Amino acid sequence: MDVASRAAGGLMEHRQLEYLVALADERHFTRAAERCRVSQSGLSAAIRRLEQELGAKLFERTTRSVEPTPAAVALLPHAREILAQTAAARDAVVRASHQLAGSLRVGAEQCLGAVDVNLLLERFHRRHPGVDIQFVQAGSHQLVDLVETGELDVAFVASAAPAPTLAVEELARLPLVLLVPPGHPLAERPAARWKDLRDVDFVDFRPAWALRSINDGAFLRHGIDRRVRCSVDDVHTLLDLVSRGLGVAIVPQHVALKPQARTLVALGVPHDAPEWIVSTLVGTAAPLAPRLLEILDEERAEATAA
Repeated sequence: MDVASRAAGGLMEHRQLEYLVALADERHFTRAAERCRVSQSGLSAAIRRLEQELGAKLFERTTRSVEPTPAAVALLPHAREILAQTAAARDAVVRASHQLAGSLRVGAEQCLGAVDVNLLLERFHRRHPGVDIQFVQAGSHQLVDLVETGELDVAFVASAAPAPTLAVEELARLPLVLLVPPGHPLAERPAARWKDLRDVDFVDFRPAWALRSINDGAFLRHGIDRRVRCSVDDVHTLLDLVSRGLGVAIVPQHVALKPQARTLVALGVPHDAPEWIVSTLVGTAAPLAPRLLEILDEERAEATAA
C-alpha cells in the first residue's frame, strides 16, 4: 500500500496534515511551528508519528534545510485536498444555518505574527458570502483612530492604546530581536546591550506603525538619541535595506523567521526591552465583528487542543 493509499485509509489526523503542509511550504521547523501556532517540539513529534504510521520518511533533515522526500511529494496534493474539503464542509454547515448580510469593515497592521488575517478573511467570506468585506491595511495608531471614529468595525493591532470604551482582547506577546547584516560589529554577539546601540544606524517603520513607537519609546527611556536613517512602510523593504548594510532593525521575532531574513543575523535585545503585543480591537457598533472573531477562536482552540 503506497503513502497516498494509507492516507486515504484514514491513518492520519487532521492536525498532522496541517503540519505536513506547513513544513513542506516553509522548509523550516521553526517557521512551520509558528504558522501552525504549535511548539517546534510538538510539530516535530507529530511529523515523526506520521512517518511511523505511514511507514515512510517524509522529510530529509539537515542542519540547514528540511526537504520533502518523494513520499511527501506524493502525499501533499491529497493532504491539501483533505484540508480544503474539511474547511469547506465546516463553512458550508455554518453558511446554511446562519445566513448573514451587511458589511464588515476590518483593518490590520501588516505581519502581526499572532494572527493570519488574510486566512481569517478567506474563512469568513466562505462562511458568510452575503457579507460585504472591506479591508484596510495601515499602522496600528491609524487603525485605532478608525475604530474609535466608527470607520472600522474590528482591527488587529500591535501595542496600541485605544480608548477605554472599546473592547480589546490580547492575542499574544512576542519578543523582539535585533537584525544585523553578516559582518556587522554586533553580529558575533548573542545579545545587544543598550550602550551597543548608541551610535548605530537603524532601519524602521514610519511613525504610524506600532513598531516605530515601541522602539522610539524604549530608546527614549534609556536616554539614547537613536539614528533612524531609513523609514519604510513595508517589512520586506526593511529586511532588504538591512541586508544591504544601510542599518540594523529591531523587529518582532517572527519577522526574523521570514525567508527574506535568512541571510541576516538575529541577536537578542536587552532584557528590559518591550514586547510585541498583538490584540483585537472591536468598535462599539459592530454587529458582525463577533462572527469574525468566532472563526479566530475556533482556530486558536484547535491549535491549543493539538
